[in-house]
Amino acid sequence: MFKHILVPTDGSSLSLGCVARAASFAKETGAQITLFYAQPEAPSAYAGLGAVSDTHITQDIQSRLDQAAQDILDAAEQRVQEAGATCQRVAQVGDKPYADIITAAEANGCDLIFMASHGRSGVGALLLGSETQKVLAHSRIPVLVYR
Repeated sequence: MFKHILVPTDGSSLSLGCVARAASFAKETGAQITLFYAQPEAPSAYAGLGAVSDTHITQDIQSRLDQAAQDILDAAEQRVQEAGATCQRVAQVGDKPYADIITAAEANGCDLIFMASHGRSGVGALLLGSETQKVLAHSRIPVLVYR
């Protein structure tokens, strides 16, 4: 059976529901949980042809992104604890969440990725893409999709 589960979260209600279900599954099977948040990179500010460089703005944006990551992981960890399980937490900054999820699963020795899918279909899925779909397509680690 699975021993170490990576559970990506984005803070959405669907994602938090997935965290709760993954925690319940982990408790039943004795698996370890690693919560994961793919933190977006801070945007660069540009004006005209040259870059606008204000260290205070850059630091403020980065600070807000870091705090948002902690808030999202705090909410997810609370769901894990409510299910009677424990977890570790990882946030990674990057511009390709699906790749960051796979990298985190491999780096933490996870043998299952347990993630939510918003279930978009048709043009919405085509235009918006799906991180879950990309993880499914590229991961060598099994992926359990929760809806």
